[in-house]
Formats: sequence, structure tokens, C-alpha cells
Amino acid sequence: GLEAITAATAAGISVNVTLIFSLERHQAVIDAYLTGLEQAKEAGIALSTIHSVASFFVSRVDTEVDKRLEVIGTDAALALKSRAGIANAQLAYQLFEQQFAGDRAQALLAAGANKQRPLWASTGVKDPALPDTLYVTELAVAGVVNTMPEKTLEATYDHAPLHGDAVTGSYADAQSVLDQLAAVGVDFDDVTALLEKEGVDKFNVSWGELLDTVTAALEAAK
Repeated sequence: GLEAITAATAAGISVNVTLIFSLERHQAVIDAYLTGLEQAKEAGIALSTIHSVASFFVSRVDTEVDKRLEVIGTDAALALKSRAGIANAQLAYQLFEQQFAGDRAQALLAAGANKQRPLWASTGVKDPALPDTLYVTELAVAGVVNTMPEKTLEATYDHAPLHGDAVTGSYADAQSVLDQLAAVGVDFDDVTALLEKEGVDKFNVSWGELLDTVTAALEAAK
């Protein structure tokens, strides 16, 4: 996957990198994009024509973490419910800011490259006890994409209490949430690894079904 990101970017192909759950994976994705841009520049491709987003999943993280917090069941654990997804995404934005402020990225940007924008995915609220625009209002910040479901989009238009940038400057609090999760016994690395595997497995099934459908249609057209 990471090699494909670099190869596609180097060939001038814009890429949506999806199923990102961890900061470590996000770092690797950014690096793969920057490497591809460097290769594209060497090949004489106009960097301004290449775009990319890094799709970082939010509500799926809360769903898995909250299940584990329920099992732990202490007051300290239950107080952390529905906080992991937002905290993780906030730290992903911090990583984005740091990486694209670095010398390597700045040299590419000066040559016409575009930043790889964070994209908030899985932003529909799964828990009916939560505000239905939670992952919109709490992750509003410049330079990102939010692929919200239609129901969430309509709710945002209707009644979202937007209050400006909710991400910049939140990083210490976000890190504190992850530290508290570890303290109550949640293995966050295990959470993100599990979610990535489940996501890839589902995509593989969908890809196989698509190939079967196309193959059947081609056979029928003979």
C-alpha cells in the first residue's frame, strides 16, 4: 500500500489514502506521499497537478474503544467514552502541521506541490446518546475534508453549534485522553491495528465482489 502511494504519486496520479487509524500509519502515509512528490519532481512532472488526501477514521475508533471501556467498567474508564476518536484525529492534525512545516515538505511546496490534506472519515455518530454533529463541530479546522454521511450533513446545516477551529491548540488535552486510556487498561495500538485489519478485509471482499460482477457482465456481453 505505501509503495503504491509513492509509485502513483511519482507518476502524477492523485491518491486518496484510506483506512488510516493510527498516528504511526499516518506518518508513514505522509512520508510515502512526499517521496512520491520528490520522484515526480525529478521526472519533470508539474507538482501542482498532484493532489492527495489522508483519510483518517474517527467514529469507528470510538465504537471499538467504548466497547473495551464498558468491559473495564470503572468510573475512570466510563468517563473516557466517546473521546478517543476525536483526540486521535486532533493529534493526526498536529502531525500534519508538523510534517508539512518541515524543510522537506517546504521545499516541495515551494516547487508547487500541494499538501496532503487530512480527511475525516467515519464521521457519522454511532451512539444515539451523542450529539449527531459531534465529529463535525469538534473537528472543524482549516485545510481538512470531512466526508460526512448525508444525514450528518443535513444535521450540520440544520443545527450544528459550530464554534470555529476546534483542533488547533487541543493537542495537550488530546494526548491526555490517550494517556488516560492506557492508564485504565485500553491498548490503543491494538485498537487501531484491529480496525485497520477489519477495514482492509472488508475492502478486499468488496473488491472481489466488484471483480466478479464485472467479469460476469463481460461474459454475458460476449
